[in-house]
Amino acid sequence: MRIHFIAIGGSAMHNLAIALHKKGYQVTGSDDAIFEPSSTRLANYGLLPEKMGWFENNITEDLDAVILGMHALTDNPELLIAQELGLKIYSYPEYIYEQTKEKLRVVIGGSHGKTTITSMILHVLNYYGKDIDYLVGAQLAGFDTMVKITESAPVIIIEGDEYLASPIDRRPKFHLYKANIAVISGIAWDHINVFPTYADYIRQFELFIDTIQTEGTLIYCEADHDLNEIVNASKALVNKIPYNIPDHRIENGITYLLPSETPLEVFGDHNLMNLNAAKLICQQLHITEQQFNTAISSFAGAAKRLEIVSIKDNTNVYKDFAHSPSKLKATIEAVKMQFPTRKLVACIELHTFSSLNKDFLSQYDSSMSKADVAIVFIDKKTFIHKKMEPFSEADVQSAFKDIRIVFFDDISLLETYLTNLNFRDTNLLMMSSGNYSGLDLVNLARELNTFM
Repeated sequence: MRIHFIAIGGSAMHNLAIALHKKGYQVTGSDDAIFEPSSTRLANYGLLPEKMGWFENNITEDLDAVILGMHALTDNPELLIAQELGLKIYSYPEYIYEQTKEKLRVVIGGSHGKTTITSMILHVLNYYGKDIDYLVGAQLAGFDTMVKITESAPVIIIEGDEYLASPIDRRPKFHLYKANIAVISGIAWDHINVFPTYADYIRQFELFIDTIQTEGTLIYCEADHDLNEIVNASKALVNKIPYNIPDHRIENGITYLLPSETPLEVFGDHNLMNLNAAKLICQQLHITEQQFNTAISSFAGAAKRLEIVSIKDNTNVYKDFAHSPSKLKATIEAVKMQFPTRKLVACIELHTFSSLNKDFLSQYDSSMSKADVAIVFIDKKTFIHKKMEPFSEADVQSAFKDIRIVFFDDISLLETYLTNLNFRDTNLLMMSSGNYSGLDLVNLARELNTFM
């Protein structure tokens, strides 16, 4: 099989390219810019394009398929030639389905928790040496790549997001996998640039339920009111299994599952609900509850999901991927609940299209109210890059309904502010789907004052 990737440097795209290369396919690709870690990973497998750019001669009639990444534009010269030649053009979720038609497809959907639930399932199945394929949105400990597709594995675990499949296929990715077993973790409006109203957004999950194969299974969070409503209203011929927060206790900063008294390395109500979803999926795959508890005890979390940066005396520093209002609120509450006697300094970087939209910003109402010190950072260059009107501190305080919020648009000023705070008996939570303008969080943690 000869496969060409247009925009091979994307996170999912380059991992799929590597997976197909490992499967024995002849893989080529192009892109106008490829960044780390994609470039090194592609180079390691001999898949890094020799030159950056789009070249019409990359597209030939003997290609079995062209896989089109979201980064490409509709007038991409390679795409236009592929269309002219009548080649089969896939989005990457379409091609994942094409490769897994004969497998049991488990698809994890929802506005939050997808990566963590998927990671928990993979951790447990890997613990017991199960032969599985997967597609996950983060690099996981114990797994070489974020995509694995083989001939032998009978099951694939797919993290299925609701963003669009490709420039020429405007369907959400998770509609294309045709799940046999599905999870919806919850619904919280996101991707305002694609789904301009909450009704538009929620409709995607109604449609997702309809894509679950007849007599399949839907596992859903019953704590989410709107999700409950759409599941109960759905006429899809699927088995519906609700879940909620499992029984647990917290002692000395450690969470234990009850009644088994299983100690966990993760914490917070949102992680506990994710854990219950993962357990129900594993049970569908013939893993007993006792087996699940044994394996999940060593799960340390997905990358950037309440990931420990530093532990020093009574000061923990965490980094987290939270960026949407619901994730922000849940992550802050989790840290406060786990360490009730410690203060919490919480900082969120806003840089996604939705979070920088003034009409959407009010969705952050009261999301940082549980933090003792609440900080919002937006790199002023981001507004310039996205050609959007800058926010003032007053704009942010008004939207968050919190006059305590301290606002920064310069990373050096934020770093100075943090290093001048007293962090004795205080945790620091740094949240972003970006990188804080390149701020070195390990070095920042080292410089925090914990002795005043």
